[in-house]
Amino acid sequence: MHVLIIGAAGMVGRKLTAKLASDPALLGDQGFDRLTLVDVVAPAKPDGFGGIVETVTADLSAPGEAGQLVAGRPDLIFHLAAIVSGEAEADFEKGYRINLDGTRQLFEAIRLESLREPYRPRIVFTSSIAVFGAPFPDKIGDDYLSTPLTSYGTQKAIGELLLSDYSRRGFLDGIGIRLPTICVRPGAPNKAASGFFSNILREPLVGREAVLPVSTDVRHWFASPRAAVGFLLHAATMDLAPLGGRRNLSLPGLSATVGEEIEALRRVGGDKAVALIRHEPDAVIGGIVAGWARDFDTGRAASLGFRAEQSFDEIVRAHIEDELGGTVGG
Repeated sequence: MHVLIIGAAGMVGRKLTAKLASDPALLGDQGFDRLTLVDVVAPAKPDGFGGIVETVTADLSAPGEAGQLVAGRPDLIFHLAAIVSGEAEADFEKGYRINLDGTRQLFEAIRLESLREPYRPRIVFTSSIAVFGAPFPDKIGDDYLSTPLTSYGTQKAIGELLLSDYSRRGFLDGIGIRLPTICVRPGAPNKAASGFFSNILREPLVGREAVLPVSTDVRHWFASPRAAVGFLLHAATMDLAPLGGRRNLSLPGLSATVGEEIEALRRVGGDKAVALIRHEPDAVIGGIVAGWARDFDTGRAASLGFRAEQSFDEIVRAHIEDELGGTVGG
């Protein structure tokens, strides 16, 4: 099997690559015999795989790039490439170029390749709960309308529609997974408006100060990086027939307030860690977050085998185990 990961240098892409490298059989008995890692910066190459792993530096939205990637006829494509919510809102043209044009060009390249010779790869497309906009019900169910209130959410919603139509026409076999906000994200803060959800846990756990730009009663929908990788692998290997024409799913997660996050931090890191959080209200971030979904009924995804954490303590413990070697402290 030839596997292509677009956006492989991002946090989720790196973790997915590492997971596949640790156990290729996660994709089935055949594993993979070729792995292509693509991003705008050179992705890291896992050790021990020699010539079957190729790294490519490319911008999916640039003319001709998608065609070159698809020319290798990958059997499975993880499309993770995107710019994050805050950046897409700040730079309208860049957001549409990367998040929409890149996606359309990928799907078109697959269609054109299929006209040359029969070809129908599995596509796992990472969408977002940002496709939904206020006003919200208490829980967003599987039949709730997609009415995004940000450019990022709009770009992802259009990508979902394209995925469904290209799948309907038989050009690809796609599944779109709406990821919860992934927390706790390792590494340095990025330009995502949601970044503070991770910052207020990650930084205090290692003795650094963090800024909280919203009130503690803000509620949101979360899953860990570990769960995100599990989502991707399940989407890559599951039977897609039960999806029918409804190719996009809201995935399981945990609804929690910022205050509940902080209490989970207190249980692990103590009052000393919590004292490192500094509240500095930011009206721009607060306005973006106010338009985000807070809670979901994800019965459809759960019935198809997707799983996530049940408490914020589990999310914090996953971060400590995966990123801090099982211990905390500054």
